[in-house]
Amino acid sequence: MPPDPPALPEEIAELTDPGHREDPYPYLGKLRERSPYRPFDGLVVVGRHAQVSAVLRDPAMSAARDRAALSPTPQGPRTRNFLHLDPPEHTRYRRLVAGAFARRQVAGLAPRIREIAAELVGGAAGPGGFEVVDGLAYPLPLRVICELLGVPFEDRDLLQDWSAKLSEALDPPIGPAAGRMTTDAARARAAFVAYFRKLIEQRRDAPRDDLVSHLLQVEEDGQRLDDHDILTTCVLLLNAGHETTVNLIANAVLALLRHPDQLERLRADPSLAPAAVEEVLRYDAPVQMTTRVARRAGTIGAAEVRPGDMVLLLLGAANRDPGVFPDPDRFDIGRGPAPAHLSFSAGPHFCLGAGLARLEVAIALELFATLPVRPRLRPGGVVYKRNLNLRGPDRLLIDTDAVRPAPPAAEGPPQGPHHG
Repeated sequence: MPPDPPALPEEIAELTDPGHREDPYPYLGKLRERSPYRPFDGLVVVGRHAQVSAVLRDPAMSAARDRAALSPTPQGPRTRNFLHLDPPEHTRYRRLVAGAFARRQVAGLAPRIREIAAELVGGAAGPGGFEVVDGLAYPLPLRVICELLGVPFEDRDLLQDWSAKLSEALDPPIGPAAGRMTTDAARARAAFVAYFRKLIEQRRDAPRDDLVSHLLQVEEDGQRLDDHDILTTCVLLLNAGHETTVNLIANAVLALLRHPDQLERLRADPSLAPAAVEEVLRYDAPVQMTTRVARRAGTIGAAEVRPGDMVLLLLGAANRDPGVFPDPDRFDIGRGPAPAHLSFSAGPHFCLGAGLARLEVAIALELFATLPVRPRLRPGGVVYKRNLNLRGPDRLLIDTDAVRPAPPAAEGPPQGPHHG
């Protein structure tokens, strides 16, 4: 086991304090203005947009957390998560999986996503209001990814529970609980592994038109995914991929409710939904930070970087960098063309599911803006999750006067910017 790190500097300790979940951005701003710097040996903090972007694209920076001097000893059954692999191994995984998330494939899902979202909003947003997380944010991406993977309908709640328990493992190794996985999280990870091993065997014997069957069959240049690779991909999609989209939907609804002028703009012009998604990704990112590990000595700005240093990249701070985004604390769905936010990362690890997440959230926001009548945040209706990294409400209660019927399905998905 590596030695315990020194006591956290005050500003990082403030950031990890659960009492600041409601609004971490003043603390992120402090870290951004001070960064890049070394709070203690083995850790470099970076929060400025240009430097975060450069580190994400730098081949001298590894995505493999276990290379870090601060890396905890892993516990429990492990899967080789390709989020934490480097080229060329990462490139091979990504190329084999990417076909399932090509833009044309994703666009073809729009009618089904709209059907599910309309059913959820229409069923939950009746007189008296509803709870957004359980009523919309969780079930929409969960149903979509489960249908894509071929997970049976009756197993969705089980996988949702495992995913929520495992999401803490996506926090960076800082703070008082660094490197420790709860018993519940370890059991959830083991349950995920056992569940998908069984599903992979079922699809090998009887392939269907689903993603697990596709991953078993995909081949390029004579290379194929083995069972371990497929298992890792399935767990990743149902944990990191699903949880981030849940938070993005909930953060988006909350931002619109807190800025009624922007909600009214979207209601008047639903074609702004894709732009609203981009602004939420910048303004209140569902993934607040990520890490890289230095392969060799160097510098980031004036900060010295040594081999094995963990570089903590504050995505939430970079997305509100006033040197890049004018008036960065203002929520404006009509902000227009701007430098890319970093909420989907950048470089070789740009989020594989970004197109699907954008489509799901754009449709959800369009329907939320147009179907509920006079939606408003209930006093005391927001409770945040404990997670440091995956940011979003655990509960979001709203009141409405009524809900309008959903219009007939449109001819195509909302159109908007596509990065990467």
